[in-house]
Amino acid sequence: MAKGPVKYTQEVIKEGKRVRWPKRDVLVPMIITVVIISLFFGVFLALEDYAAGSLIQQLQSLFEGLIPETSSSSSSSSGTVAAVSILKLPFNF
Repeated sequence: MAKGPVKYTQEVIKEGKRVRWPKRDVLVPMIITVVIISLFFGVFLALEDYAAGSLIQQLQSLFEGLIPETSSSSSSSSGTVAAVSILKLPFNF
């Protein structure tokens, strides 16, 4: 049973030697391109996440006073009461 992993490792090494690896003058610009694109999209997604979070916070503060407070005496039905009170907004769509 030990021959399985050993044989697999030997075949991986053998296959790795057959691969035509890129030269350094080709590889370095590719790595730089990948790093720059990754950084760009990382910053883009971070800014998008921040903007979406700010928008959600503003919407929450805008609609905060529209939902009446419910008593928390019965915790099992509080989700239902909150859902029903959301449906009774003072304006129509």
